[in-house]
Amino acid sequence: MHEHFQFTVFDVLQRKHFEHTQVVAGHQGLNRIVKWVHVVEVTKIYKLLNGKELILSTGVGWKENESLFLSFLQQLIECDASGLCIEIGTYTSSIPQEVIRLADEHHFPLILFLKEVPFVEITQDIHTYLINQHYQMISNLEAYSQQLNKKLLSIDHYHEILKFLHHYLGHQVIFRINGKEAEFVPECPGKKKMQLLEHLAQPSNQAASQSIQLFSNEYAELSIVSLQQEISEFALLILDRTATAIAQHLLRDLYVEEKKRMQEQEWLKGWLEGEHNFQTISDYLADHDPELKPKGGCVSICKFKSLKQHANLDLTYFKLLFRTIFEQQGFYIFSVDLRNSIVFIMLNKRSIKTWKTRMQEGVQRLMESDFIRTKKVPCFLFGVGKFVENLSLINKSYQTALETNKIQHHLGKKATSCFYEDLHTARIISFIHQYGDLHEIVMEYLEPVIQYDKKHNGQLMETLKVYLACNGSKKETAERLFVVRQTLYHRIQKLQQLLGADFMKPEKRLAIELMIQAYEYLAAIREQ
Repeated sequence: MHEHFQFTVFDVLQRKHFEHTQVVAGHQGLNRIVKWVHVVEVTKIYKLLNGKELILSTGVGWKENESLFLSFLQQLIECDASGLCIEIGTYTSSIPQEVIRLADEHHFPLILFLKEVPFVEITQDIHTYLINQHYQMISNLEAYSQQLNKKLLSIDHYHEILKFLHHYLGHQVIFRINGKEAEFVPECPGKKKMQLLEHLAQPSNQAASQSIQLFSNEYAELSIVSLQQEISEFALLILDRTATAIAQHLLRDLYVEEKKRMQEQEWLKGWLEGEHNFQTISDYLADHDPELKPKGGCVSICKFKSLKQHANLDLTYFKLLFRTIFEQQGFYIFSVDLRNSIVFIMLNKRSIKTWKTRMQEGVQRLMESDFIRTKKVPCFLFGVGKFVENLSLINKSYQTALETNKIQHHLGKKATSCFYEDLHTARIISFIHQYGDLHEIVMEYLEPVIQYDKKHNGQLMETLKVYLACNGSKKETAERLFVVRQTLYHRIQKLQQLLGADFMKPEKRLAIELMIQAYEYLAAIREQ
């Protein structure tokens, strides 16, 4: 079925009342679309037209004034009218050559009624036809949608939908999933494929594309191209309905695929625990996807804070969203469900040099997605472990991702990064806290200052922190603390009494700076 519901100037000329007409200019524009018919007898019409109107006129507005005639025609062209039909006789006896030249230049049909015709009957006839055509278009669109819905219940692959779209419209269909090569229906030689893609890349009324969105992210693009005619309004509606159907099919397939992945959990858990060697991992990946050639990888963990309160929550859609975003950033994803966490094994498919930048962009898109912002999942911590080039060491990335989550939990909002490699001193402090008495070590260095502040309601700890951050610059420290130099000198003197005159010497200073961060780490834990 190749019904496109396009009513052109040429079609108009085949109807009654147009038997005695002559096209005197704009012959190449007879394929212009006609959406309505207007009778116009005024010469200023900029605000009267919406585009695609066929204009009927006796010429009374300009009579024999060539300048007014040219102005009127120029306005019609700029308003994207479909053509101008003029009744020859009472007010217009001939068409000036300059008018014909302008119409030919813009392929704008200029049609003469050689005999008197009833404009009212013309408008009634064409408007009735257009209204019936619009009703038929809606009926056909609804019938097409019903056929699509039936196909969605039975087809195994979206290719069946693409073939159905091509059969219905007759246009070349092009389908592209992000990161994959374009598919053509019907299939065509490589040279023609390049021609079609180039045509699609240029703004044109002979091509149209519809983005296919999954979880507010562009997952694929569906396009139609016609090298013979314009893409009709009806074809655009069909394209939109088809894109929606493909999105539903893809979402269903991805959901089923995600459910199947859950059956692989045990093997993946063993990988996280370091139970598989390099050859076993390589064989598994080759069976999973023969074209997959990973360049290292890392582990990311989403640890949910209140999953027990959402016992019936299905996190499959969250995993689909995660997969959709990070696959577009060049990662191949495996997911493992563990207690209150989802662990993602992320295999890098692009340059190792850019893995972190791509990861950061993916994290930002994840956090800004509607799915997250509308709180369809509980609050969670997101930690990224150490990047490893040898996939048999993925357990090390897993352990560091767990450590990142732990540090994030302790620091709360004070955590500065979700990447293990960015936490630096926080990792050292966490290690000391785990295997030693961190509070005792902190008090060994800072207790005199802490006790002084408690007793005198002072600000020595804050002064010490800023003074160290400013590398001992008294001027900069005073400015950042908003105090006069004399006040700062007094505080520094007090710090020397409490910590020793050597507290700014390199080794001792380094230890004090670390203990200040440890003190804040412990304070954050108490707040938690």
